[in-house]
Amino acid sequence: MTPSLPWRKSLSVRLLLTSMAIAVVSVGATSWLAVETTTRAIQEERGQVLSDDNEILRQLSGYAATHADWDGVQTSVRTLSRTMGRRIALATETGYPIADSAAPGTPLPARSSATVEPLNTDTYTEPGAQLAGIDPRAVGPYLLRPAERAQVKTLAEKRLACMRRYGSDGSSRQTPSGRTVVTSDGGEASVPLQCADGQLNTPARTEQKALDELGALIASCPDPEQGKGKGTPLAGVGIDLIPGFNTLASDSGRPLGQTQSCVDNARRKQLDPYVAPRARLYLGSLGRQPAGFNLSPANKAKIVGVTGLVLAVTVAMTAVVAIRLVRPLRALTAAAQQPPQRHARVAVTTKDETGYLATAFNDLTARREQLEAQRKAMVSDIAHELRTPLTNIRGWLEVTRDGLLDPDPDLIASLHDEALLLQHIIDDLQDLAAVDAGTLKLHREPVGVDELIAQVVSAHSTRAEASGIRLHTRTDPGLWLDADPVRMRQALGNLVSNALRHTPADGTVTVTARQTGDLAVLTVQDTGGGIAPENLPHVFERFWRAEKSRSRRTGGSGLGLSIVRQFVEAHGGTVTADSEPGAGAVFTIRLPHRPAPQSLSPARGRPVS
Repeated sequence: MTPSLPWRKSLSVRLLLTSMAIAVVSVGATSWLAVETTTRAIQEERGQVLSDDNEILRQLSGYAATHADWDGVQTSVRTLSRTMGRRIALATETGYPIADSAAPGTPLPARSSATVEPLNTDTYTEPGAQLAGIDPRAVGPYLLRPAERAQVKTLAEKRLACMRRYGSDGSSRQTPSGRTVVTSDGGEASVPLQCADGQLNTPARTEQKALDELGALIASCPDPEQGKGKGTPLAGVGIDLIPGFNTLASDSGRPLGQTQSCVDNARRKQLDPYVAPRARLYLGSLGRQPAGFNLSPANKAKIVGVTGLVLAVTVAMTAVVAIRLVRPLRALTAAAQQPPQRHARVAVTTKDETGYLATAFNDLTARREQLEAQRKAMVSDIAHELRTPLTNIRGWLEVTRDGLLDPDPDLIASLHDEALLLQHIIDDLQDLAAVDAGTLKLHREPVGVDELIAQVVSAHSTRAEASGIRLHTRTDPGLWLDADPVRMRQALGNLVSNALRHTPADGTVTVTARQTGDLAVLTVQDTGGGIAPENLPHVFERFWRAEKSRSRRTGGSGLGLSIVRQFVEAHGGTVTADSEPGAGAVFTIRLPHRPAPQSLSPARGRPVS
């Protein structure tokens, strides 16, 4: 009976919980990443929109600074709209449209984005606008005529050449008024005295005329200490009215802040006729979709719904997969819990890892059946092999005890032979048990193959002569093994003994040794009746004999060849059997070959220490 499994240890529950945890973490991580990415994208988009809005305001302010009215601005507005991807509209203070990139009749946005007023600009995109709030591109009467521009440019180039001649360097640029100014890399102090001739900073005729007008406007500035009235004209250096040189400074005794305010107001009054009137700027998107990311309750509900759907699908798929995985595992568990004698098998329903496990379980069951059959046969064989000598010993002893037979030397010799046979079987079983238990110890040393074969042949030569069998050897010289000499003599002796047993009189048993690559190949060949093809796979099995009558005349204990295979495999080699009925049999041992020792003891053939 299968024991009850706690639900928390069930494979299905664990798979389900694991998949749910993975789904929750995946959904949470994906949502977090989406929110972070969207937030970052919105921030970047807002920064880009702000930058684009400033660029639109800068260009329209530049248009207003260089034109006395807004006529012709429609083309610039449409070009800016296509470039920036925004709707751009200009309107007067009263809301009358000046220019619009949208179709006629499209209502303006609810609120204006900025005011375009070059004399009071709130954009800091142009150098100089930070000081007075006047767009530096608004030059009005300070705009030089072409001839004056060329003259000032010539003076600037002359100044640069002089500076470079005296080891100083600088650069030149052209201001919106057309004046070319020279900038020294080291500041004004680095301009050589020889080059400071004052010509470059002298106002041109156009500039002087504008400066005179500005001076008159400044002179009419009210003095804060005297109330209303005309102040003292400003002269000297200190306030940058024309880019590139200073012309006016405060020597009237007024506070500098008051002077600057007076100058700025005068400049605005002077430039006002040359710039476009104040206008409101409206900006919007070209499409109808609102910009930005709105995580409204409906959007939140969608996110929650999608998350729940993902979890539901995950749970459903995991449940289906878990059931398919657990069903064959439960069948395997039930089969494994059956009594050993039933040898239950399971059906292989899949071709995945579970199917491979079921196949392996069935193979294991088949091997267990085979081992069980072999175990039963081995017990029967051991009982049969031990029963014969014990029965003979018991019978002779009982006859002698009853006085029916005298204990003469022949009787004692017969009992001794039966005891030796019994001891031989027990020794063989002990060797096989040591191999199976992994306790067989090998005492390896350099072994000469020719000496090994000579010892084995010498031990069996008397038996071969008595049976009328010729025993021949052929060995390659200088062939060595790293092996246990006792175990190898036992293995090779078992093969020779088996060959002599199955070879008739006037037959031949040949023992050969040769080197093939890195292997030493030892063969024992006889001219007996051979082995049937169906019996070849079983010759190394324990207690197996081709003669089913198990006669002592035609076979031994059935353990000799099994011992040969175990000893050879313990040395890292292999043994095989080949035969054709009526042509004898060949048993081949293949072992790793080792080089001959450098120095050998002539008496024992071992390295001299």
